[in-house]
Amino acid sequence: MFRRRITLFRLLGFSVRVDASWLIIAVLVTWSLAEGTFRVEHPGLPAATYWAMGIAGALLLFGSITFHELCHSLVARRFGLSMRGITLFIFGGVAEMSEEPPSPKVEFLMAIAGPLSTVGIAAVFFGLDAAGSRGGWPFPILGVIHYTWVINVALAIFNLLPGFPLDGGRVLRSILWAWKNNLRWATRVASHLGGALGAGLIVLAVLSLLGGNFVGAMWWFLIGLFLRGAAAQSYQQLLMRQAFEGEPVRHFMNPNPITVPPSLSIEDLVEHYIYAYHYKMFPVARDGDLLGCVTIQQVKGVPRGEWPRHTVGELVRPCSDENTLPANADALAALATMHRAGVSRLMVVDGPRLVGIVTLKDMLKFLGLKVELESGA
Repeated sequence: MFRRRITLFRLLGFSVRVDASWLIIAVLVTWSLAEGTFRVEHPGLPAATYWAMGIAGALLLFGSITFHELCHSLVARRFGLSMRGITLFIFGGVAEMSEEPPSPKVEFLMAIAGPLSTVGIAAVFFGLDAAGSRGGWPFPILGVIHYTWVINVALAIFNLLPGFPLDGGRVLRSILWAWKNNLRWATRVASHLGGALGAGLIVLAVLSLLGGNFVGAMWWFLIGLFLRGAAAQSYQQLLMRQAFEGEPVRHFMNPNPITVPPSLSIEDLVEHYIYAYHYKMFPVARDGDLLGCVTIQQVKGVPRGEWPRHTVGELVRPCSDENTLPANADALAALATMHRAGVSRLMVVDGPRLVGIVTLKDMLKFLGLKVELESGA
């Protein structure tokens, strides 16, 4: 899901990051609060005050989202689940899990922790709003406090809608999972509801557009589109985890990969290997030992006229955990490496020796066959 992320800080052992898309929403939220919400609700204040309120409101909003995801992560860690961190992105935030919850109970507790924390934040700021109103606090401060509890109530209600992967959808999945003792079925039902909810938001966007609310229509459409995609993706990820869990990578690899020697010219590499086999990466080996690999991206860095004068050995990319994995690794580790490195082919090694190539295409073929056979069964 996330490509470009910046780590902001660490909180209770979790890395809090922002996706590049978050910068867009941060600016839009600040602008809409300063020039829209606060200016309408509290007219007559200086422009600088509105922008100070907008910045404070945006910070409290994203602080609330971070606290929400932190509560998910703390519950997950309490039950031994591995968490990669918290990432803020254009539609809010996500606590990144590397595995599914082990039981319906853990799923329920993890899911409900987020909305409960949001309700707690709303209650705190509601109390501050009441105390500030009685104490005659300045309008700018009261305006930001009022916005914070209202937006947290709205976030809690939205998150509790029964559509996966929203928290309400995860609560529903935990209930269905406990009822049928079938995680795949429960995820499929909850994901379908999430997709239906996304479609409903898209319809709402159309109605808002017809009513003249262009900004509201845009946001409902984007959120609906995102929810439909996230629901489908979540179900596909579960299928992949269940299909590949415990499967050794040797079941998918080609044990007789095409290799190239380091003495080969780049021109011969292109003419006799890249154009002949249509691969974007080739292992480079000498006397059976793996030296690394060469990719078309590296070839593109050499001017066309200089291809005959340069060799593969000059471009070879050394072996690393981004292009190789051990022969005893499982398929989930291969998928994680491909996702992290943004590649679709990995070299499988046993010590210094190349023993095969594993590709995403072959793994997806296996996934399709396994899901089809098990669904039929």
